[in-house]
Amino acid sequence: MISLTINKIAFELGPLMIRWYAVLIVGGAGIGVWLAYKEAPYRHLTGEDIIDFVIWAVPSGLVGARLYYVIFNWSYYSKYPNEIIALWDGGGAIYGSLIAGSIVLFIFSYYRMVNPMDILDVAVPAVFLGQSIGRWGNFVNQEAYGKAVENLDWLPSFIQKQMYIDGSYRIPTFLFESLGTLIGFILVIFLRHRLKSILRGEVFGFYLIWYGSLRLIIEGMRTDSLMFGMLRVSQVLSLIFVLIGTYLIFYRRFKIKNVEVYNLPKGGKKTCHSS
Repeated sequence: MISLTINKIAFELGPLMIRWYAVLIVGGAGIGVWLAYKEAPYRHLTGEDIIDFVIWAVPSGLVGARLYYVIFNWSYYSKYPNEIIALWDGGGAIYGSLIAGSIVLFIFSYYRMVNPMDILDVAVPAVFLGQSIGRWGNFVNQEAYGKAVENLDWLPSFIQKQMYIDGSYRIPTFLFESLGTLIGFILVIFLRHRLKSILRGEVFGFYLIWYGSLRLIIEGMRTDSLMFGMLRVSQVLSLIFVLIGTYLIFYRRFKIKNVEVYNLPKGGKKTCHSS
């Protein structure tokens, strides 16, 4: 019999049991905030803007992730309402987090008088990296997996053992998404200051197209998708993400004049692109 090799509990602080799921999500978010803080001066923003936004966005994102998951699993949680807040056991949806974060973003931008596209562009590497690291929390919790297969000999043994679930090896879809978002992160970090023609909003547009396409494919491989009737909810949202991202890049680039370029001198002197 194959047993788990990874304990869900990372460490204990007195009566508190700190789980790997929380450690990985918080760790990924922390690194992401640092990256956004460093990038802020290039986009009419300050480090204080980023910190203030994060103070509101992170808890809202966690609530949104859990609420989204609970809503689409209400048949279970209506019977066990005491488990609704148990996010530490897993059961959070990235799309719920992104929706909640977007609501906070537009409220924050309005009162702070900053362009929401600037925050979105700056946040993309942070979100990519946070998603890449956070998916390993699903790995520890044995979530976000695909169909049963005969073996996983092409993977390291610790992944094989953790992906042995309910008597079968499972396709590690968490790993595909983690690697896909990591590649997206690398591309943005490498290209955003090297391609001088990038316009405001296009880094975010790239995120929507990249992640939407990635998730559209991976969601079709999962066996634990959230469903609405016959539809996989995440695939519908993924398609919407791709369409919005396409608009942000192609329509705005060729149809809208005087869109500000992304690569401003540090301190934020404006430069515009005319179509």
